[in-house]
Amino acid sequence: MRKTALITGARRGIGRAIAERLARDGFNIVLNGVNIPAAGDQFDDIRRHGVEYIYVQGDVSRREDREMLLAKTLERFGSVHVLVNNAGVAPKQRADLLDMTEESFDYVINVNTKSTMFLSQLVVKQMLKQEVTGKKRGTIINISSCSAGVSSINRGEYCVSKAGIAMLTLLYADRLAREGIFVHEIRPGVIATDMTSTVHEKYDNLIKDGVFPVARWGEPEDVAEAVAAFAGDSFLYTTGNYIDVDGGFHIRRL
Repeated sequence: MRKTALITGARRGIGRAIAERLARDGFNIVLNGVNIPAAGDQFDDIRRHGVEYIYVQGDVSRREDREMLLAKTLERFGSVHVLVNNAGVAPKQRADLLDMTEESFDYVINVNTKSTMFLSQLVVKQMLKQEVTGKKRGTIINISSCSAGVSSINRGEYCVSKAGIAMLTLLYADRLAREGIFVHEIRPGVIATDMTSTVHEKYDNLIKDGVFPVARWGEPEDVAEAVAAFAGDSFLYTTGNYIDVDGGFHIRRL
């Protein structure tokens, strides 16, 4: 039986790289995104691996869209074995902490943290109904950020949202370990995506200044490789943990 992986925020960037990498490992793929795919995007990167896939448009910050996403997944594949909570947004406008608006806070928290909480809840209840396939019942992988533990006072809502995902990882890992469902967190650093394109010069300079021991931009594929490791059956005595995919940015120096 081929396993199914559901990836949110998968139309492009990190999510799309994750979808392609898991397809390479033989998973059927459910791609979710808030927008309709661009004209001409036929998902050849997924198809070439010989797996089945669907794209489901929907906003995972909305309950009805989360329910629809799972329903369409089950309609097509009958089960789900891996959930990658990747959908995420940055503030529409960076502002000093003292000028942050409630609207911006709610927008970022709803997409980044609330969706992770309640889509996980929904999918886990489905996983618990399924027979165990392979060596575990299921896997949840949360794509967080180095911002879960790094202060950026001009985008505080983003930092809070990612710190919330870190705690959700611990909570779900604790709750689900005895159920055979493993939960992991990946904290990307500076990854070359649309989200970082507006601050490219800033991070170019930080890389030149040696802030990142691995002196280059991260690529979406770097994150996808970590996801693939957790999605397989290799880590069976590990849950509630995180891995930094940040070029060593987390290393403290004197």
